[in-house]
Amino acid sequence: MFDAVILWDWIAFSVRWLHVITAMAWIGASFYFIALDLMLKPNPALPKGASGEEWEVHGGGFYHTIKYMVAPENMPEHLTWHKWQSYSTWLSGAALLMIIYWVGGEIYLIDTAKADLALWQGILISAGSLTIGWLAYDAMCKSKLAETPTLLMLLLFIILVIMSWGYNQIFTGRAALLHLGAFTATIMTANVFFQIMPNQRIVVEDLKAGRTPDAKYGKIAKVRSTHNNYLTLPVVFLMLSNHYPLAFATEYSWIIASLIFLTGVTIRHYFNTMHRTGSGPHWTWAVTVLLMIVIAWLSTANMWDSYEDAEARALTPYEQTFAQAEGFDEAHNVVLGRCSMCHSREPSYSDSLLWAPRGVLLDTPADVARNARAIYVQSGVSHAMPPANLTAMTDEDRATIVRWYRNAGTY
Repeated sequence: MFDAVILWDWIAFSVRWLHVITAMAWIGASFYFIALDLMLKPNPALPKGASGEEWEVHGGGFYHTIKYMVAPENMPEHLTWHKWQSYSTWLSGAALLMIIYWVGGEIYLIDTAKADLALWQGILISAGSLTIGWLAYDAMCKSKLAETPTLLMLLLFIILVIMSWGYNQIFTGRAALLHLGAFTATIMTANVFFQIMPNQRIVVEDLKAGRTPDAKYGKIAKVRSTHNNYLTLPVVFLMLSNHYPLAFATEYSWIIASLIFLTGVTIRHYFNTMHRTGSGPHWTWAVTVLLMIVIAWLSTANMWDSYEDAEARALTPYEQTFAQAEGFDEAHNVVLGRCSMCHSREPSYSDSLLWAPRGVLLDTPADVARNARAIYVQSGVSHAMPPANLTAMTDEDRATIVRWYRNAGTY
């Protein structure tokens, strides 16, 4: 028989799988159309209203694509709308955020050393920041700032830096970077849902009614699509960051996240220029490498509390549930003997191991209690940890962990 924790982990895994698949579809489509748009070539023989064409070969076939600046004179019967990739990515991502950072908020969302918040307060900040952030961004785009796209992009970057700093003052390092990614992804999907698609529908309806579509709707969609283009790569980095403590468990993680947005601009500028002209500006790679060197340097200042501070900190109610459960002392000894030489503020297992894997610390009783669920899944019901069983954890050790976790009554 499997318990609720195992079932819940499989639900989280399935949603993550869906999220990755839909994100691949969305990002792939986005990159393709940006490249296609930049590679279009003029041709006097094109139909009326067409601005360019592109011939492509793929999978043994030839494809001839023609772009209309507004729309063709006659609307085709079949029209494919590229929207569900974006919607599915955001919906699956929102579900995953709720599963991991709301339901598991005591572990992954709230950092009491930064802000003494109740779980419901953290969830409210999580949801509210995504909503308010989109509204502020949308208002900027609808203002006169839209007439100066460069200034608009600069202000958007400033907002992202402020959000990066703000999240880092409240949430755990993992949650802070993940929420910055979710904040950015919300802007991107909302651009599609509230601006790009409605404006496209207006153009289609005008054509069906025999009216000449206003080109302004295409221009509005173009501005939002450009923003999405430059934000894509940073969002992917932020979504991957929770696997790398060098990104999220450092004193300057909010600066690291901010600089990543600049690398997104330099990398995309290279490819956008290459697609448009056939040759990209190579200086962008030098700037990108320099930014990554700065990021690597910033990552050496970890933000973990000291062992003494960790021991002195009062246990949260969540941690007390596991620390007071029958069998905790035995399980704690197992973890200290088999796990904490790597999962430590100062790892001792190997000279090459400078950081606790994934930022999981298991030095103190509070650390062990806080990570009870991960210990149970990774080292109790499965043999994922220790990797390759390097510390020779026995079946009896694993049974001790399982008994302790289930005695806490949380399965």
